[in-house]
Parts: sequence; structure tokens; C-alpha cells
Amino acid sequence: MLSSISCPGAGFPLATTVLLLLSAPDLRAQQLRPAPITGAVRTATGSALEYATVTLHRATDSVVVKTEFSDAAGQFQLQPPVIGRYLVSVSQLGYGRGWAGPLDVTAGPATPLAFRLVTGTATQLKEVTVTGQRPVFERLADRTIVNVEGSLLSAGNTTLDVLGRAPGMVLDANDNLMLRGKTGLLVLIDGKRVPLTGAELASMLQALPAEQIRSIELITNPPAKYDAQGGAGVISISLKKDQRQGFNGSTNAAYGRGRYGKFTSGLNLNYRRQKLSLYSSYAYTDRQLFQELRFDRTYLQDGQPVRFVTQRNDTRSHIQSHTWRAGIEYSFTDRTTLGAVVSGLASRLPSLGRNYSELYDAQGQLTAQLEARNHRTLLTPNVAANLSLRHQFRKDSLGTPELTMDADLARYDLTRTLDLQSSNLLSSYYTPSRLLGDQNGRLTIGSAKADYVRSLRHGLRLETGLKTSRVSSDNDVLFEREKDGVRQVDAGLTNRFRYEETISAAYVSLTRSRPTLTLTAGLRGEHTATDGRQQIGSQEFSRRYFQLFPSLRLTRTVTDHHEVGFSLSRRLDRPTYNQLNPFRSYVDPLSYRVGNPALWPQLSTQAELTHTFNHKFSTALSYTRTRRPILSVYLLDTDGLVAATDVNLNSQDYWSLTFTAPLEPAPWWKLYASAEAFYIRFQGSLEGAQLPQSQPGAILSASNSFTLPHGWSAELNGSYNSLERFGFQTVRAFGQVGAGVQKSFGPTTVKLNATDIFYTTPLRVTSRYRPLTETFRSAQDSRVVTAALSYRFGNEKVPAARRRASGAEDEKRRAGNVQ
Repeated sequence: MLSSISCPGAGFPLATTVLLLLSAPDLRAQQLRPAPITGAVRTATGSALEYATVTLHRATDSVVVKTEFSDAAGQFQLQPPVIGRYLVSVSQLGYGRGWAGPLDVTAGPATPLAFRLVTGTATQLKEVTVTGQRPVFERLADRTIVNVEGSLLSAGNTTLDVLGRAPGMVLDANDNLMLRGKTGLLVLIDGKRVPLTGAELASMLQALPAEQIRSIELITNPPAKYDAQGGAGVISISLKKDQRQGFNGSTNAAYGRGRYGKFTSGLNLNYRRQKLSLYSSYAYTDRQLFQELRFDRTYLQDGQPVRFVTQRNDTRSHIQSHTWRAGIEYSFTDRTTLGAVVSGLASRLPSLGRNYSELYDAQGQLTAQLEARNHRTLLTPNVAANLSLRHQFRKDSLGTPELTMDADLARYDLTRTLDLQSSNLLSSYYTPSRLLGDQNGRLTIGSAKADYVRSLRHGLRLETGLKTSRVSSDNDVLFEREKDGVRQVDAGLTNRFRYEETISAAYVSLTRSRPTLTLTAGLRGEHTATDGRQQIGSQEFSRRYFQLFPSLRLTRTVTDHHEVGFSLSRRLDRPTYNQLNPFRSYVDPLSYRVGNPALWPQLSTQAELTHTFNHKFSTALSYTRTRRPILSVYLLDTDGLVAATDVNLNSQDYWSLTFTAPLEPAPWWKLYASAEAFYIRFQGSLEGAQLPQSQPGAILSASNSFTLPHGWSAELNGSYNSLERFGFQTVRAFGQVGAGVQKSFGPTTVKLNATDIFYTTPLRVTSRYRPLTETFRSAQDSRVVTAALSYRFGNEKVPAARRRASGAEDEKRRAGNVQ
């Protein structure tokens, strides 16, 4: 029962938080909106400082609440979310930091603040210490922020590596990203949807260097403005943007060594002057990788073993990628900004796999030995363009209404070749064969959206918008079999698959803020039209459906030390074109990956109750119910080959209890600890086989940051995933430990890190189905030592201006500022 669960370290029962949420507002809730904090920033000689960064902090722990910039006259205004005690800091490049406070903010007008910043000196507030560098992990009410830019372990690594170390994130055996034990994620890069999943998404994130990333947000309860896609939540990746004026930039290079070498390099250029901003970036990666798979399979008939197979798959691959981006922003007036961005990522991934298989009969007698070589090449060039317009209407008594419009167009090309040669080393039961495949695909996605935000009377805030998107996929694959030097088309495998998806959406969201209570209610409606068709066989499907996705979030400040919240949302996971695509991707002579055109979307309803103690320690109790969950499984086809595919089950129930604690054991030591206990239960059957009994699991993680003498800093990161049962699979416990050090010499920074130090990330999984039981171990080149060097150049002393965000980026900024 809820009454028996208490928040660790808080002594505050969760059941009590429910009663407090439902109780009548206290007297403080009847107070008026807090008065804004105003003031001016000047130099020691009295000159106004434009674009100075003015930050509002909580007085209790110095946590940042809001940030603004001073105008041309040096004036600023900060609007506190609730009445209370605050600190105000002011900073500017080339000047010392200024402090004021603690300030008791009430509903009445306050005396304007006056700051005078002195060149090259620092001003400190007594008994208050604020670190300029953001922590690697930050926990907010509805999301976890991974500040990649400040992480030592990101140097020389990929975006996929960084995600794998984030709290609650797991990459399963089928290359599917999982957040807090749940699959089905919407991945955004700078606010743009990435229409890839599984191995294709993993390959793209592996080709994107972590040095290009500013931050990653893991949003478990996204508001109505986000697409309904993603039952587990949203992964929002933000790329770096230089905020300095004039001409400047940075360059970086890193080399890592595991079993094989890994090289990364990059260049960022930026020019900003008055109304014009130009920026560009380029990165090159050259990484050699390996994967070792060990299989033990038992084939069953009427519950009795009829055949045994052991396999060793060793694959060596070499990924080379080019990532680039160029953009321009121009402010026609102080209220209207137009921006355009063009970006691309081109990767080449050749691989050579060697397979050795032994087949035994029911009595354990060796019947065949297969040896195979699998040459595969994957080319994935893509390019995307964005045009954005941001306009702020004239300020009225309630605030400044704002309209943002975005148009996006992206194209993802795919070329995959296969040359699979196999031979029997023992007998002629399996004759030598050669299978050649040539697949060409093109995925085009276009979207347009408009978002409008304005403040209303009675403390209300309105957000509304429209969006339409269209995805078109065309895949053409040719398979040929060669025998005695003669090639013939395999008509059973050769085909062409076309897929079209159109989504039209509208949303409205209202937020009401009171001194101790914030309530946000949203409703999103989406109409989906999908069509798929195989050219050979004329198999096709067509689906049309309209669905509503309500969302609710409530946050209440009970006392100065306790804050409680409740959220409720409904989300959707549509099968991706890759999950629907019936084409085969062969791994070895006995197994392949294939899509399932009969998949239906899965619908999820999630409720979460949260409690925050001292604005730091967060406890969350959540429950998710999913209809028709999509699950990755292994099946036997009519030829006795193992087919990895996706199916719908009846339902999935997910319970979790999460606790996060940002700690500071010493002034030089910051620790972010996270613990999650969960229980996942699927209901349904597959080919008459019932699901195995579920059991609880846990994910533990800790990230340590150390500030050392003489300008050194260090980082130590570790995570542990307990044994877990997910559907038909049992995943054994695994974890990882990483460490890094850093030293800056003016504009030059040197980093050294090591990941997966004890090599504990290899996955060991057992799958049990009616006709098949499989146990495998998957190991990759994850233990790597990396040395990295970065250098910043250009004008450092010119004040940093506030960059106009594109529509999607501004959407995320507004979402993050909701209190």
C-alpha cells in the first residue's frame, strides 16, 4: 500500500502527498503574484553593460531558477515563479561576477538593484558558493538533463555511448533504446524527429560524435506540444552553438584505443555581428569496432529437444562518417528573426563477419559444421533543412505574445549490400551456397508547424499549435543465389516495399501558476493515415485513425522543504517503416532480421506521483498501462531458420519507484545518485506459448565530479542493471565504470578518459519460446582509453548576445522554464 512507502531521507510518506495534493489551497495560495526583480548592470566607470547574464537562484541551495539578459541600457527584469527568498547573480566575459541577496520577494514592489562589475575580479556572496560548470546530470520535474558539453567521459565518444551511460537508459540486444525499462522513444535532434529505430538509429547515433552535442534531455512526461509518438518518452538532443560575438570557433581531436583504434576530429566556426549570425560545424570520425556473438540454441518439438546448434559470430566493422551543419539567422527587427539551417550526416560502414556453426541431433551427435563469411556494407547519407520564423508581438499588460513557424525537409538514403558465403565442413547435407543482396532505400520526411504562446488574465498561459508531417519510404531489394558460378534471382526474397505516413496534429495547453500551485492541462489530437504495399505478391495495407492525447501536470509547494506533483498522459508508438518492412537482413546462414507488416500501434497511459525534498531529493512512483505492446521476438520460419521480428501482445503493465539525489559530500566533490526499482508484466501468448513469470528489477547509477587543485578536474561514473525479465527474454545483470581527468591551459583543454574499465557491459540473454530456446552473449569494443585535445580561438571578450532560437529550439526552452 502507498502508506507503507516513504521517501528516502525525507520522512514524508507518499500517501500523505496524495492527500496534500487534494486538500484545499493554504493561505499562501491566495497571495498575489510575486513582484518582478528589476535593476541595472554597469561597469565600474558607470557605463551600461548590454547582454550581461542575470541569473535568479533559490536562496536555500543556489539552484538556478531563471536567466535573462540586460538590454542596451543595462536594464533587466526577472520574474520569480513564487514568493520566497532568492539570490541574484550577474556575469559578463572579462568581468567579475556580482551578487545580491538573499532577497525576500513579496507581492509588493521591490527596490531596483544596482550592479557595478569590475574588470578581472570576482565578487562573492558570503556563505554562498555557486559553481560555474553545470553538473553532468540534472533532475527536473519531468525530465533528466545530461550536460554532455561538460562531461569528461564524452571526449572521443559517440552519442550512443553517452546515452548508454545516462540514468535509466539501456541499449538492448536488438539495438533498441530503452528508457526506465520501456521501449518506444521519440528521438529529436534540435527539435527535429529522427524517423529511424533499432540498428539504423543506433548506427546514426554511433556516427554522431559526442563533441557535437551540448545536452540531451530524457523527458518521461512530455507536454502536449510534443508529438504523441514515444510511449516511453522523448530523447531530445541539442547540438552545440557558440554564443560569442565576432569571429570565433573551436577545434578538437581525440584518439581512443580499445582492441582497435578510434579517431574523432571537429571544427566549429561562428560569426555574429548585430543582426546577423552565421555558424557552421564539421566532424569526422573513423572508428574500428568488433562484435562477438555466442549462441546456444535448442530446437523443440512437442516440448522435446530435436536439434541443438552452437554458433560463433565474430564481426569486425569500420565506420567512417562526416557530420556537417551550416546556418544563418537574421533579425529584421527586435521582434522578428528568420533562420535557416542545412545539415547532413554521411556514414560508410563496411563489415566482415565470420560464422562457425555446429549442428547436433536429438542424441547429441554432430551432424553438420557450417562456416560462413558475411561481407556487408551500409551507406547512410542524409541531409536535412530547416526554415524558421520567430515573431514577438507588441508587449501588452499581460506579456509578450510569440509566434514561431518551422518548415523541415529531410532525406535519408540507404544502400545495403550483402555477400554471404557458406560451406559445410562435415558432410554434404548443407551444400555450399552464396547469397548476394543489394538493397536501396530512400526515406523522405517533410513537416510544417506553427506554435503560438501568450499570457492571459488570472495567471493563465496559453500555448497552442498546428503541425503536419509526411513520411515516404521506398525500399527496393534484389537477392541472388549463386551456384556453380551461375547467379539466379531469388524471387522469394526479392521485392519492393513502399510506405506512406501522413500525420496532422493540433494541440492546446493551459498553465495556471499560483504562489504554491502550478497546473498544466493539455490536449493533442492526431490523425494518422498509413499505406504500405509490396510490389511482388501485391500485399498491402491501409489504416486511418484519429486519436486524442490528453495530458495533465500538477505541482504543489507544501512547505519550504516539500514539493509534490502529479502527472497523467496518454501516448502512442506507431510501428516504424523499418518494423513494417518485410525485407530480410541476414546475419548468418541460420538467422535473419525481418519486419512485420501486420503490426498495430501501441497505446500507453502513464500516471506518476512525485515528491521533492529540499529542492534536491526526488522520489517518483509511476505506473504505465500499454495496449498492444510491440515486442521483439525470435521465431522459426518454414525452412527452420531463426527470424528476429516484432509482434503485438495483449498488454503490458509497468510499475517503478525512482529516487534521485544530487549530493555534495565535500566542496570539491559533487555526486549525482539515481536508483530505480521496476516491475514489468506482459500479457499474451506467441504461437501458443505463454509468457514466463515476471520479476522485479533495478537500475543503479552514480556520477561523481571532482574539482582538484591547480586547475584539474576529474569524473567517475558507474551504473548497474540487475537481472531482468522482459517479455520472453531474461537479461542477466551487467554494468559499467568509467573515469576521466581534465586540465585547461588557457583556451586549450586536455582530457583523458577510460570507459567500461572492468569490461562488464557484455550482454547475456536467454530467450524461451515454444519451438526454440536460445542463450547468447554479445560483446563489443566498449573498453576504450581516449585522449582528447580541444582549442578555442577568436574573440573571447566581446559580450555574448542572446541567440534567436529556431522554433523547435525555442519550444524546448519554453518547456524547460515551466515551474
